[in-house]
Amino acid sequence: MRPRAATRRLVLMWTVGSMLAVAALTQATLLQLRDRPARPSRLLLAPMIGVIEPCILLQEPGPDQSAGAAAAAAPADPAPVDAALASRCTGAEGSAAALVETTLSTLAPAGNGLQRYELGYTLPVPLLKLFKAAGSDWAIDKQMVERLVRTVRDNDRPAIVYLFSTHFEVNAPIEAALAANPANLSVTAAGPLGRDSYYASAIYNWTFASTRTAITARRVEAATAVIDEICRLEPRHLQKIRGVSLLGELHHLFPNFEGGMGFSAPYRVSDYSEASRLGFRMFLQQKFGTIDRLNQALGSTWASFEQLQPPAKDIRTEPLRNFTEHIDSFAHGTLPIAGWAHVNGQSANAPVAPVAPMLVRIYRNGELIGKTPVSLSRQDVLQARPEFGDANPGWRFDLDFRNLPFGVHRIDALLERDAGTLVHLATRHVAIMDRRQLTPEPMPQKPLPASVPADGSVKAYVDLPADRSSYFYNPLVPMWHAFRGHQVVDYLEYFGRVLDASCLSTTPRYSHQIIPFTNPGWDANKFAIDASLTQLKNIRLGVSLYGEASYGDTFAKWIDGTAHRAYGVTEFHPSKPLAAAELQGVLDRHAGRGAQFVSFFLEPRWNGELVPRAHNIFSFDPDNPKFGSDRLYQSVRQLLALQP
Repeated sequence: MRPRAATRRLVLMWTVGSMLAVAALTQATLLQLRDRPARPSRLLLAPMIGVIEPCILLQEPGPDQSAGAAAAAAPADPAPVDAALASRCTGAEGSAAALVETTLSTLAPAGNGLQRYELGYTLPVPLLKLFKAAGSDWAIDKQMVERLVRTVRDNDRPAIVYLFSTHFEVNAPIEAALAANPANLSVTAAGPLGRDSYYASAIYNWTFASTRTAITARRVEAATAVIDEICRLEPRHLQKIRGVSLLGELHHLFPNFEGGMGFSAPYRVSDYSEASRLGFRMFLQQKFGTIDRLNQALGSTWASFEQLQPPAKDIRTEPLRNFTEHIDSFAHGTLPIAGWAHVNGQSANAPVAPVAPMLVRIYRNGELIGKTPVSLSRQDVLQARPEFGDANPGWRFDLDFRNLPFGVHRIDALLERDAGTLVHLATRHVAIMDRRQLTPEPMPQKPLPASVPADGSVKAYVDLPADRSSYFYNPLVPMWHAFRGHQVVDYLEYFGRVLDASCLSTTPRYSHQIIPFTNPGWDANKFAIDASLTQLKNIRLGVSLYGEASYGDTFAKWIDGTAHRAYGVTEFHPSKPLAAAELQGVLDRHAGRGAQFVSFFLEPRWNGELVPRAHNIFSFDPDNPKFGSDRLYQSVRQLLALQP
């Protein structure tokens, strides 16, 4: 955290704290008082089209070379590009505008008088890809920038401009050079994070704990070059830009990104750089004022803020100087109880129209403490048990154990079936531990309600908690996660200010965040993303929604409880087929909640034929059967062809 940013937040906290009259208002009243943007007359459908590889990156033909030969020679292309397409992409006036138009025309021709939806596109701008070697340094590839901006100029459809630079590799030469400097990398307690992978995609674990880094400077340099070129457009072209999406997924990182999103040990998160450690100490000093007040809140014995260390060790395997050094996936005080359940007859292909989901009852020591619906996305279960045909058999209940008595508690999960029958799924015994690690005693028990064991019609498993597992609450850990969350916010807002003095200063800008809490198997605290999902300064929420989160109650209930009144769906995929009427209902519900646009991946097509490139498995496309993507494509076509 930057000291100045921390000071500004502290002043803001004191100012808000003095306004007791405002604080007395209920949340519902506050929501009513907020300005609510008018629902768009037509929801903008803005598919993200993969135009970079087959068009923007094409080499210019030499003096004795045809456009088709130049396309065939392009190193980034997996196969030669059609010569007619290459001629539109290259040259003094080349752009991806024609490719965008032919791709969109397969869904709905331009100017067909759509009334319910407006069809535009999302233009991906890979910031690090815009650099080319210039001797011992790097320079902006002006030709690429101009092609990207001419795409907006030469296509009359509305656009979302996506300035992205995430941890996912874009095969830019500058990436390896930046990664060679550890100052550009996120740091765990074990040191800087090296190159990683997520399925077939490589990952560079870029830091955002400080903005005084080369990776930040290059991101800003590239974004500024694109914005400056955009601002040379005539006003009539600028009006086509309905929003700017910033950076892409920005969240804290951790080792083994592909397999490490869950709750397994060892617990390793970012960021433990010197800048981050210093920022955390300042964060606590501004919050508590004196080390004595902090020690009183923590039950700790730190002699000074300078001595204090962020939690980074597991009490089970590493020696601690102070209990507040302990951290794991549960040390913030919440224990997830989670699993999956499937009953024969359920199907993910059932209509999205709400049918009340099954419920799982959670009991602690024989007392009912809550119910949770069986509705969360579990693609791993569907992959292992494709016969279920159900992508959403997951469930999760988060148990706050901060104030529970120390001892061994019994946890039971029971599935509610029809006619009030309860099916016993599992029993787990968990030890809530004293920081002195005293031997825990069993807690008194009450009898459970009558239930039956699972028969052949019920398939289920309780993933968490593990039986005979132990849990320690460290009050410093939620403060550490809060600080890490503010780092995400600070960096997003810093990058957003790149637009402030430009012609796009009043154009809506959006984040482009994931929502880990919708996945029951993920430890959301590893990402530390929650703070960036609330109100950002001058940045609207942009959120990627997959599976049940795109059409079900999980995201809907969450956003209804926030102050967001305008948002963008930056990536959208139900992960199952939806009929046109179902998809229309989903889109209309998003529009009714304030969605300004919905973006989904779309494969580029030239004269109806797929353009050669590395295709995205989540693209809506008639030739992509994965996750029902072919049927979703047809449903979009039907919606746009049958406008009311």
